[in-house]
Amino acid sequence: MTGKDNGLNRRTFLRTGLTGLAALGAAPGLAKATTPGPAGTAQDAGAAGAKPIVRTLGKTGLRIPVVSMGVMNADNPAVVRAALDAGITFLDTAHGYQRGRNEEMIGQVIAGRPRDSYMIATKVPGPQRDRTLQGLSGEPLQKAFLDMFDTSLKRLGLGHVEILYLHNNSAPEHVQNPDMIEALQKAKKAGKCRFTGITTHSNEPAVIRATTGTKAYDVILTAYNFKQDHREEVRAAVAEAAAAGLGIVAMKTQAGAYWDKEKQQKINMRAALKWVLNDANVTTAIPGFTTFDQLKEDFSVVTDITLTPEDLADLRLGEQAAGLYCQQCGQCVPGCPKGLPIPDLMRSYMYAYGYRNLQAAHELVASLGVEAEPCGSCESCTAVCVKGFDVANRVRDISRLRAVPGDFFA
Repeated sequence: MTGKDNGLNRRTFLRTGLTGLAALGAAPGLAKATTPGPAGTAQDAGAAGAKPIVRTLGKTGLRIPVVSMGVMNADNPAVVRAALDAGITFLDTAHGYQRGRNEEMIGQVIAGRPRDSYMIATKVPGPQRDRTLQGLSGEPLQKAFLDMFDTSLKRLGLGHVEILYLHNNSAPEHVQNPDMIEALQKAKKAGKCRFTGITTHSNEPAVIRATTGTKAYDVILTAYNFKQDHREEVRAAVAEAAAAGLGIVAMKTQAGAYWDKEKQQKINMRAALKWVLNDANVTTAIPGFTTFDQLKEDFSVVTDITLTPEDLADLRLGEQAAGLYCQQCGQCVPGCPKGLPIPDLMRSYMYAYGYRNLQAAHELVASLGVEAEPCGSCESCTAVCVKGFDVANRVRDISRLRAVPGDFFA
C-alpha cells in the first residue's frame, strides 16, 4: 500500500480531511486538554466547539479520546502518522500482528515523537493460544511469555508500553491462570508496562466477569458491537467491570465491515462506532483503518456520537442479518463430527472478506492445524450456525489459504 489511496493522500487528509475538528494537529496535548462532562456525551464534550470527546480509562487515570486506532491491519506508516497528527493518541497492536512487522512499523512512526504524546498497548498470547507456550507452567511459562513481551518492546523501540494485555481469552480459567497473572505483575513491577489487561473475542460476559473477580487487572479489551446476539449480556458485564474500576476498550466494533462477501453492501461504519460509544462505560474503541478515507470516516465520530434515526435503521438491529461477523458463540461446534475450530475459521473468513487482510487470515488458518480440505469427507454439514452462516462453504472457502505459502504475504 502506498501513501495514496482512494484519491486521498496524507497531505490532502491533513489539509481537508478533518476540517473543523479541534483535534487536528493537536495530538501532544489532547489527552490532557479536553474534559467532557460526566456522561461523556457529545453535548457534554462541547459540540459547538467540535471538541473531541475524551474519557478516563478506569482506575488507570489515562485520558483517551473515544476513537483510537487498532493498527492490526495497517501496513502504511503514513496512515498511522496521520492518525497521530490528527489527534489520535492511543495505538493498539500485538506481538503476533504481521509476524512482528506491525510493532516494528509503529516503532518507526513514533521514533522522535514526545513520549507523552502517544500511548501504546500491545498483546502477548498465553498458553491457551500460543503453541510454543503449551505444556509450560511456573517459571518457564512466565519467562517465555515475558521474553515475547521483551521482543515486542524491542520492535517498538520503547522501554515501556501503557498497557500489556494477556491476549485472546475465551474461558474464565484463562484470565485466572496464576502464572499469567504473575508474569503480568512482573512486567508491571519492572516498569515495562504501566497497566495490565486481558482481551476477549468470545464468551465475553463470562471472561469479563472472571477478570473483574480476580482483581488483578486494570483494563479489558473486548469484542463489542451491534451484531452480537448477546450484546445486552456484554453491556451488563462491561457495566460491572467499569463499576469495579476496570477500564473498558472496545474492539470488533465494525462487525466485519460489510454485510456481504462481495463487498457490495458496506456496514455504516460511523453508526456502528457510535452505537458502541453510546455506552458510557466504554472509554475508547479501536477501529482498524488502513486508508486515509477510513481514518477520516472513523475519526469524524470523535466529536459527536449522537445516533440518528437513520443510523439506527442502517444497523438493522431488529433483523437477523448474518453478514461476515462471527460472534464466536461456539454453538456450531458440537454439530461438527470432526470437531473443527469453526469459530476461528469464521474469524479468518471475516479477516479475508471483511477486512481484506489475507495475511491475518492465512496466519490464523495455518495456526489451527486443519486439513487442506477439512470438510472433504462429509456428505452434508451438520454444524448449524445460529446466524445462518453456510458453515461448510465458508470453511471450504477459507481453508484454501492453506495451499498458499506464508511468505507470499510477507
